[in-house]
Amino acid sequence: MTAVPAAEVTPETPPEPREPRPGVAVGRPSALWILIAGIIGLAAAATLTIEKIELLIDPSYVPSCSLNPVLSCGSVMVTPQASTFGFPNMLIGLVGFAVVIVSGVLAVARVRLPQWYWVGLALGNTFGVAFVHYLIFQSLYRIGALCPYCMVVWTIMIPLFVVSASIALRPLAGNPVLRVLYQWRWSLVALWFTAVVLMILVRFWAYWSTLI
Repeated sequence: MTAVPAAEVTPETPPEPREPRPGVAVGRPSALWILIAGIIGLAAAATLTIEKIELLIDPSYVPSCSLNPVLSCGSVMVTPQASTFGFPNMLIGLVGFAVVIVSGVLAVARVRLPQWYWVGLALGNTFGVAFVHYLIFQSLYRIGALCPYCMVVWTIMIPLFVVSASIALRPLAGNPVLRVLYQWRWSLVALWFTAVVLMILVRFWAYWSTLI
């Protein structure tokens, strides 16, 4: 066997280290929740839009979500609070949840969106969850009726806010206060829901007690 001269041996070139991909990587559970929440929210907003159109066409129309004196979309839709900014509130939902769906689709497809995008989405959801609580107060203590489709939006907005804020605030994960809030986030969401449910039970107890 003939030995290969040392001069002819070409050492293998070590692979170049890969540069980290730009953008934010979103975990599959968070991505799926954003997508599902967007679909549910858009469906609720679209249904409310259709019901509102039917009510404008025929003032005597009874919406499908008007079930009893408390759960009554019709009673809510005709109030000024249903058009807080001069146009029906559900139009905000149509636009906002469409953006959420697109964000969810891209996140599920593992497209790394820039950090500023997630910050913007979190800010939008912050407005959404604040607006939802304004409507909760108005429904309970001013209008005196609940809209079931609106309550669907209430239900998804709180977790959606928590998930989007968790993604947007990831660069600040070292902050001890934010770390504790992140660790207890779902416990806080459970308490949040419990508080809203108790408020509904107390406010309309005179009616609920008649059903027992």
